[in-house]
Amino acid sequence: MTIAKDTIEIRWEARGGQGAVTASKLLAESALEDGKYFQGMPDYGAERMGAPIRAYTRISSEPILPYCQVTEPDVVVVLDSSLIGVANLTEGLKEDGMILVNSTTSPDEVRSHLGYRGKVYTVDATGITMDLLGRNLPNTPMLGALARLTGIVSKDSVAQQIMSKLGATLKKEVVAANIRAFEKGYEGVQGD
Repeated sequence: MTIAKDTIEIRWEARGGQGAVTASKLLAESALEDGKYFQGMPDYGAERMGAPIRAYTRISSEPILPYCQVTEPDVVVVLDSSLIGVANLTEGLKEDGMILVNSTTSPDEVRSHLGYRGKVYTVDATGITMDLLGRNLPNTPMLGALARLTGIVSKDSVAQQIMSKLGATLKKEVVAANIRAFEKGYEGVQGD
């Protein structure tokens, strides 16, 4: 099966407990708000806090027929920079793709460590969530940075999904802090 030309495929690289699966689902459901087709799925072994995990998101203006792992992503989102050198983060990443890393280092430094020649972006998602949430849960700032870089979904749709989905189980103050983290990620991304 072939993937439609306008489909964007995203691979999320993280450690268990950092919210990558939630971010993948929030992004996918934001696409629905924008009238697009989507898939969002996790890929992990034994669910263990801190273990490396992957999640995938596909977004398209046309129906998405294949339901499988993303093997040639347009974008790789890395929620934990300690995975650099541990996991093959650029595996299958398209030459004209991009990688977004949760890091305080410059995009050029990250590019050097990865050996990737394409577009590299960074955002201090950990710092943002430590300030706003008091814990390292970098998914919402990473979603903000990704929304800004790709434009694949609207900022308002993602914010609405964060309010709706997180609001179903979390206190208003926590949801509001996640919205602020999303906005800070949107504004704070650096790179090419």
